[in-house]
Amino acid sequence: MKELVKIEDLTVRFYTYEGVVQALNNVNLSIIDGEVLGLVGETGSGKTVTGLAILRLIMPPGKIESGRILFDANGSEPVDLLKLSEADMRAIRGSQIAMVFQEPGAALNPVFTIGDQLAEGILLHRRHELLGLARQTTEFRLRGEKGPVPLWARPVLLLRKYAYRTICVDPDSALARFLQRVPIVRGVVARGIRDEANKIAVALLEDVEIPDPDRIMREHPHELSGGMKQRVVIAMALACCSKLIIADEPTTSLDVTIQVQIVELLKKLKRELGASLLYITHNLGVAAEICDRIAVMYAGNICEIASVFDIFKNAQHPYTKALMAAVPKAGAEPRTIGGSVPDALSLPSGCRFHPRCEQATADCARAVPRLVEIGPGHFVACDLFAGVPRADAD
Repeated sequence: MKELVKIEDLTVRFYTYEGVVQALNNVNLSIIDGEVLGLVGETGSGKTVTGLAILRLIMPPGKIESGRILFDANGSEPVDLLKLSEADMRAIRGSQIAMVFQEPGAALNPVFTIGDQLAEGILLHRRHELLGLARQTTEFRLRGEKGPVPLWARPVLLLRKYAYRTICVDPDSALARFLQRVPIVRGVVARGIRDEANKIAVALLEDVEIPDPDRIMREHPHELSGGMKQRVVIAMALACCSKLIIADEPTTSLDVTIQVQIVELLKKLKRELGASLLYITHNLGVAAEICDRIAVMYAGNICEIASVFDIFKNAQHPYTKALMAAVPKAGAEPRTIGGSVPDALSLPSGCRFHPRCEQATADCARAVPRLVEIGPGHFVACDLFAGVPRADAD
C-alpha cells in the first residue's frame, strides 16, 4: 500500500505569555493512498493542530519545532512539506491538499457570493485548464454550431481564439505575457475563463447534492442553512480534485439528520473520486461509519492506530478502552473517564495518560512509550506491552 502522507516525529509548540503549550509531541502517522483515516480523541488532544500542520497553517505564536511531513505529490518522489518555500506550499494548498473546516460559517466570507468563493480556487489552481475550455467554447461558436454569429461579434471572438491559443501553448512566453497585459485581451480572456469556472462551480454544487445550484451561486453565506454551508465548503475542497482532503469535524455544528446526510455525502464522494480523507472527529460512531483506519490521540500523542474493526473489537491501549466504555450503549450505563485532559502547559512526565489510567505502574511516569506493532497494522504506545521501545521522559 502506497503512503500518500507520512508524518515523522512532528512536534508543534505554542509560545504564549503563560508558557509553552506542547500541542504535538513526536507524532508519527501515515495516510494510505485512497483510505479514510480517522483521527479521534478528546477536545484539546491535538487533532486539529495535526491537520493544520500538514497544510503548514500553524499561526504565531505556534511553531512547528521539528519532524517531517512527506507528501507523495506526483507519485514518484515524496516531498517534505516542511522544507518547501511558501510559494510552493501555496501551490499545494487547495490543489493537492484541501481542508474542510469545523465551522462552515467561519470558513466562508460573508461579503462574497457563493459563486465567487467557489470560483476563486478554480481560477487560482486550474487556470490552464480553464483557458483550454474557453478556447474550445470560442472555436465552437466560430463554427456557427450555435447559430449565426453577428458580424460585429466576429472580431472579438477571433481575438479570443487567438489569445487563448497563444496563452495555452506557452503561458510563460513573452507574447503570452504581452497579450495578457493588453486591456481588451485581458478583459475577454478573463470573461472567458470566469464563465468556465462558473460552469465547474455549478457542477460541484450538483455533486454535493445542493438543489438549484444556479440560484445558490448568486447567494451569500448568511442566506444558507448550516447543512447547505457545509456542503458548499465540501464543494470548495473538491474544486481542484485534491489528493488529500482534511475534514475537521465537519458534522459537529449540525443536527443529527444533517450529520447523516453529510457523512453519506463524504462516503459517496470518496468512492467516486478515490481521494484520501483525514477525518478528524470526537464522535466514535461517525468514525466507525466512514473510516478505514483509526488513530487515537491523547494530549498531543498518538496512543493507538489500527483498522476500524480492531479498534472496536480489540482495543489495547487503556485510553482507547476507556473511550469505548464511555460510548452510550443500550441497556448499559456509560462509564466516564476519571480526571481530565492535562493542561498542555504542564503535561505529566512519561505516558501522558498515566494519571487517569487504572492500569498505570511506576514505570509509566518515567518515560514516554513509543508506538510498537502488536499485530498486522495494529500499533500501540503503552508500557503494558513487553519490549516497548521508549523515549526519554520530557
